Amino acid sequence: MKNLNTIRLMIVDDHLMVRDGLKVFLSVYDDIEVVSEAQDGNNVLDKCAQSKPDVILMDIVMPGMDGPNATRLVREKYPQIQVIALTSFIDPELVQRALKAGAISYILKDINADKLAESVRDAYHGRGTIDSAAVLSLVENRNKLKIPDFKLTQREQEILNFMVDGKTNKKIAQHFFISLGTVRFHVSNILSKMGVKNRTEAVSLALRDGLVGKE
Repeated sequence: MKNLNTIRLMIVDDHLMVRDGLKVFLSVYDDIEVVSEAQDGNNVLDKCAQSKPDVILMDIVMPGMDGPNATRLVREKYPQIQVIALTSFIDPELVQRALKAGAISYILKDINADKLAESVRDAYHGRGTIDSAAVLSLVENRNKLKIPDFKLTQREQEILNFMVDGKTNKKIAQHFFISLGTVRFHVSNILSKMGVKNRTEAVSLALRDGLVGKE
């Protein structure tokens, strides 16, 4: 029986076998319930109105309306719904489009069931997950991009890199041998300079605009 904190999940993918496979993978977790599915982005908004999901697993490359466009519409109309880009592709342009559209996470379909479930939980709680291969593709592509200058200091850039890696303030403080208060001060400055509200938005912007890996 599902508990009161069950995460309501929608799966959007143009392949029936993928949707069925994901439902099987996730059926073993008592805190996740697949409440709806769609084969493309065209009727996602109607499905959201009907099933009221908390999180959507969104394929990126689909016929008709693709994942980034569907993600943008969902986030505009239902900002409380978190979208995870789940795909087989790590093309940096696709990664950037998905994150720019509002996806909180970008993970690959070869992820194992436990990590997928954890990514769903993280998204539900407002924490992003970016596959390391996707991060690498952005790092390798960043020299081709026009990288914005947010006037970060060297230490702020170093801390931003750690934020992208998912390190907590405590871990960052331990690495640099500084206090938690100092880390919070640097993080606050980073958010202010980048014009974002929280760490998740800062990480998404850093990945989207090729700021990762800078020193």
